[in-house]
Amino acid sequence: MLSSDAIAPLFTRADGRYLFARWGRPIAPIVFGVTEGTLPVIRGAMEAVVAMAGHHMAETDPELGSNCMFFFFRDWDELTEVPDLDKLVPDLAPLVSRLKAAEANQYRVFRFDDQGAIKAAFVFLRMDAALGAMPAEDLALGQVVQVMLLWSEQAFAEVSPLAIAGGKTVLRPEIGAVIRAGYDPVMPAVAQDPTHALRLAARVGAAQ
Repeated sequence: MLSSDAIAPLFTRADGRYLFARWGRPIAPIVFGVTEGTLPVIRGAMEAVVAMAGHHMAETDPELGSNCMFFFFRDWDELTEVPDLDKLVPDLAPLVSRLKAAEANQYRVFRFDDQGAIKAAFVFLRMDAALGAMPAEDLALGQVVQVMLLWSEQAFAEVSPLAIAGGKTVLRPEIGAVIRAGYDPVMPAVAQDPTHALRLAARVGAAQ
């Protein structure tokens, strides 16, 4: 059973603030920069995790069209060439410069509704040697998990949300339990009080 002490760091920012948020609307994903054969892999991962959470998907979002965008590319500079992306992601050019300097291979940007729930996510993946060596199924599952909730920047810095079971890559059971608890209808879509972790832990325990 996960304790609140184990759950709280998953949603605690680098500055010490606790901040939890889940999607407040159905997720309408779209993927750029992959082969046609890879699209079902990514959508399949999204469908599986969303179903596990008890959330919903949609073909389109009434406000944005697609509200969860995955971009696969070889060089960060390619992002600045995407039409109108700078309108969706403020300060795109400075962000690209920072990511290039850090030699980052992935980054996620979230947008929120008036209540603070997630209304859009942008996933940027620079396919370097490390990401390129990952099986498509593993890469897709890991990225989908990381957009389901507003995790801390350091939530998975040391330990991946995925594990190997029976020779197959799966979502770590405790992370799946936290996602399901976070999407429990009685839980708030947004929380800034650390006692929220106690409520998550209670639901994780009740489900076991």
